[in-house]
Amino acid sequence: MSTRFLLAMSHGLLLAGGVLITSNSMADTFSFDQAALPDAKPWTSAEFQNNPEEFQFVVIGDRTGGANQEQTFKLAIDQLNLLQPEFVINVGDTIEGYSDNKAELNAEWDEVDAMLAELDMPFFRVTGNHDIANKVAQEVWRERHGATYYYFGYNDTLFLVLDSEDPPREAPEGIKDKLELYNRLQVEDPPKAQAMLAEFMSDEAVIAALGKPVEFGDEQVAFVKDTLAKHPDARWTFLFLHEPAWENPSDSFNKIQGMLKNRKHTFLAGHLHYYDYDLIDGHEHITMGPAGASFHHEGPGNVDHIMWVTMTEDGPEIANIALKGVFDRKGLDPSLFGAYDRKGPETEEPEGEAAK
Repeated sequence: MSTRFLLAMSHGLLLAGGVLITSNSMADTFSFDQAALPDAKPWTSAEFQNNPEEFQFVVIGDRTGGANQEQTFKLAIDQLNLLQPEFVINVGDTIEGYSDNKAELNAEWDEVDAMLAELDMPFFRVTGNHDIANKVAQEVWRERHGATYYYFGYNDTLFLVLDSEDPPREAPEGIKDKLELYNRLQVEDPPKAQAMLAEFMSDEAVIAALGKPVEFGDEQVAFVKDTLAKHPDARWTFLFLHEPAWENPSDSFNKIQGMLKNRKHTFLAGHLHYYDYDLIDGHEHITMGPAGASFHHEGPGNVDHIMWVTMTEDGPEIANIALKGVFDRKGLDPSLFGAYDRKGPETEEPEGEAAK
């Protein structure tokens, strides 16, 4: 007998012919006029989706790495408040970073934290290469946010947040200046900004860096082992990290994967600014598209989106929602349309212009 059915019975409900029936009281979980509808019902017999063991959360991708100028991440915050998940977790890169100036880094975090303060629900952070690019940035992170890897449990589900910058990789030469120039060009000369990005992504040093295995320090690997040992009965384990380490697995990542062989689990990452799905040994490994960061590749994975996850008795149900598809009760604001699809607002030609 299902938990949902037991709850229904405890509220004086019946399941007759697969249809949920109650008294006429509006105080009941579900009620209707039984006198007017004694037999056939104008609704289906499916159970209500109100299982107390299920919950919903949202995963959100990179904000930075060439943050667009349409404030897409800020729009995502507003839309999350419309959707009302129980919590939100990102996959890293929320500041541009790559600075060794604490004042500059703190100013960037202040800007992000002001946006996150508008959220109605908790926001769990994951470190990205832009967030902790050097020792100074690591220090600022720890002062403001604490550990770079950690875990939490929610409703019999284990959430493991990993640090894929352990230790941080060597930054591309001149990356801070290039980011500042690129972000300025997005406003002043968008075609030049696109050309600059294409040149950067085709640079041999950048390609080589993207191809290097993602390492995890011995202490972090031990932390993962210890955490899994402490939570052997979690119904599902989610692992969040910035770089999709399964694309270029290191020995240390292989050790982590080996620890998960007998557990139901899902990996989620970001970094590449392009949505991708891999099924490895029967387990889902998903790379998020961005939520404001520049598009680095061509193809259908170029989408600003959030991932809506419903944790069910049988595992996670996942729905990706394009940010341009979420509107409030007043409908689409034309002045924001360009921020949703990055093409800019479409304007009608004045009468007579098309005929010229």
